[in-house]
Amino acid sequence: MTEDLTSIAEKVEAGERLDAADGRTLLASRDIWTIGRLADTVRRRMHGDVAYYNINRHFNYSNVCALSCKFCDFYRKRGDVGAYEHDQDYVADQALKAQEAGATELHIVGGLHPHLPFSYYTDMLRTIHQTYPAIHIKAFTAVEIVHLARIDRRGRDVEGVLTDLMDAGLGSLPGGGAEVFDDRVHDEAFKGKIRSDRWMDVHRIAHRLGLMSNATILYGHIESPEDRLQHLMMLRDAQDEAINEGHAGRFQTVIPLPFIPGVSDLNHLPGPTGLDDLKMLAIGRLMLDNFAHVKAFWIMQKIELAELSLQFGVDDIDGTVVWYDITKQRDGHGTHQELAVTDLRKAIRDAGFAPLERDTLYRPIERDGATWRVAEHAMA
Repeated sequence: MTEDLTSIAEKVEAGERLDAADGRTLLASRDIWTIGRLADTVRRRMHGDVAYYNINRHFNYSNVCALSCKFCDFYRKRGDVGAYEHDQDYVADQALKAQEAGATELHIVGGLHPHLPFSYYTDMLRTIHQTYPAIHIKAFTAVEIVHLARIDRRGRDVEGVLTDLMDAGLGSLPGGGAEVFDDRVHDEAFKGKIRSDRWMDVHRIAHRLGLMSNATILYGHIESPEDRLQHLMMLRDAQDEAINEGHAGRFQTVIPLPFIPGVSDLNHLPGPTGLDDLKMLAIGRLMLDNFAHVKAFWIMQKIELAELSLQFGVDDIDGTVVWYDITKQRDGHGTHQELAVTDLRKAIRDAGFAPLERDTLYRPIERDGATWRVAEHAMA
């Protein structure tokens, strides 16, 4: 162990909270193995030898977007080659496929479509519930929620928008759209997107309404180590607030996401290395002591690194996914990005952990083929 990590190791062993200075030390350190070991200590303290996965499906209702973020190779303008906007028949078909696969979750996000009305989104949720009433719908980033308030001419009435979406079937919020909470990075890489204060406002309101949500950080582009630390500290403070105020909702998972250059306007940048990924996942576990879970989204890190990350503080590697259009695999498989349950379970076992299927709210699942239910002891 390098000398700079000694005091941090003592805090971790004692179960004490790390401060911002500790975070700076971790980000500057090259001792990845000690950082990983410390994160593993915290992870095992919280979850033992269990590692989570789920059976889910992702779909994007449209890639048409009013924004043109430099890091994004997902968005299209209406009329562009490859632009799409799906109708409710497509939505029902996705719900039916999810039901046939026994999925417990549909994860839905899309571009900020300038022309679809608010009723399109509530109809989408109701269509899914009519087709597959048991499934949990995790949908719409904070950026999308603010956009929906605008298109429905509600100004800043995020609470009203969320309430209507919940009435239509929304179950929880994903964590996308956070990127990095820094104004300089915002103005250079994703100008026009909501700033950190609005992103936080949406999640605070969601927590007050009883919705669970998630959080991300997109790293490895033009941000600095200090920007990364500030982002994590802001998330931790917001979680403290939700806990201290006794809200039924809160952040349940942080998902550190590596920047993948693709064909974006920032494709001259190399993106983070595998060691960068492991380090960020581990630091996320160490700094966010009030977050129950740290997820390695295997689509972004690939399954091999996600497997290794289970020894670096991660306790969740996401699910079967099936179709994903936000970032593309670099091995030619395009939007079909799927792992079988056997692959997920094998990865977890090979890392030395016990696989446990969960639902979106991290309740254990009992399953017989495509038929499933929340385990009875989890409902007590």
